[in-house]
Amino acid sequence: MSSFPETFVDDLATLKFAHVFNPYSDCCPDHDRPDAAAVRRRNLVSILAAAEMIGTDSIWFGRDLGYRGGRRTGLALTDELHLADLGKAFGNARIERATRTEPVAERTAREIWKMIKRVPVAPFLWNAFPFHPYEPGDPMTNRCHTVREARVVDDLLAALLAWLRPARIVALGNDAHRALARMGHEAISIRHPSYGGQAAFIEGISDAYGLSHATELMLPL
Repeated sequence: MSSFPETFVDDLATLKFAHVFNPYSDCCPDHDRPDAAAVRRRNLVSILAAAEMIGTDSIWFGRDLGYRGGRRTGLALTDELHLADLGKAFGNARIERATRTEPVAERTAREIWKMIKRVPVAPFLWNAFPFHPYEPGDPMTNRCHTVREARVVDDLLAALLAWLRPARIVALGNDAHRALARMGHEAISIRHPSYGGQAAFIEGISDAYGLSHATELMLPL
């Protein structure tokens, strides 16, 4: 009998949408290893299994995967430069790179992980829409998922939250907050660090966790 992490990831891998990259079943011809989708499935199963053992204090929700981060890693709000940090935060979970080209940095992941290193317990990271939606004809772009696309994953999102039972949910940005509210979940709403939101993001996380406001954490964009 399969465990929840395995079943959950398998269910994610079955979903298909137009102009959406599913990192758990799709392979990028330009950047991925031939077994990239399998690697990303294993990585997510490892993190979920670790979260079950450690327990989940909080979940931080983004909107959807970006082409520089989650499209490559299959892990929300995490680029390849922070894979080691993620593994360490979750009981030294074994995480592999799924790509064959040089690692790519993502600005959002940099800001997210800067603050994760300041909170007492690392949050579980997820997205309202756990795939990479892109503009038609250009896979290396980001677009916001549609409500229709999001509704397809409502049941999986509900199952994940019921399984992890976090003490608090943090929504990063209005899109994530609206998606959670639509499903009846209360969340702390904090500005997403992108598009000039870095200072508000640092302040919001600091307030939510009772941290001092460290303005020196801000880097030039």
